[in-house]
Amino acid sequence: MTMIRTMLVEDHPEYREVLELAIAKAPDLELTGEFGTAERALRTILDDELPQSPEVILLDLNLPGMGGIESIPHFIDAVPGIKIIVLTQSEQEADVLAAISSGASGYMLKSSTVKKITDAIRAVMNGGASLDPKVARFIMNTLRGSIPQSNSNAPSLTDRELEIIALLAEGLVKKEIADRLGISTSTVVTHVGHIYEKLQASNVASAINKAHRLGLLG
Repeated sequence: MTMIRTMLVEDHPEYREVLELAIAKAPDLELTGEFGTAERALRTILDDELPQSPEVILLDLNLPGMGGIESIPHFIDAVPGIKIIVLTQSEQEADVLAAISSGASGYMLKSSTVKKITDAIRAVMNGGASLDPKVARFIMNTLRGSIPQSNSNAPSLTDRELEIIALLAEGLVKKEIADRLGISTSTVVTHVGHIYEKLQASNVASAINKAHRLGLLG
């Protein structure tokens, strides 16, 4: 079994311990490091102090020193292809949109269960996104009012692709979408790939954001 190398950047020791235990109990997750500041985590990565670079970072936003959002581009530069899941108490519009715009693959609230968090790690590693359902609904409701309902320059998505991007925007993962639509997961993966190509998006979060901007949702 391939282990998903996961790093924690969280300054609250008690919550960090909860996450450490959850990762330790997961058969497919491996903790590569845990840090209380983004600076220390970045320095450890850049100085090659780890046996292997992390594949996923669970990143708090409110960190001492460099904030979580500010650190996202630095982590992406240090480890190209790394997946970053913001894990925070903040449901503020500015934080959600800034995190996604900066390159985060997911945005989860700390009120989420540890199972949802570990599932989110697997989701981003499988090419998906992990948006807390509250955050997904928030993005839809917030952007819907400010985005035109149609756009003549918008890419042409098929009816099935529009169905799938709408379900992704609700926070569903590929398997859940497959079950909902009565199709195979591999078919959903193929449609998602076409959606990425048409919207010129690199992950689910950016695809949802662009779909809203183009008036394809809502």
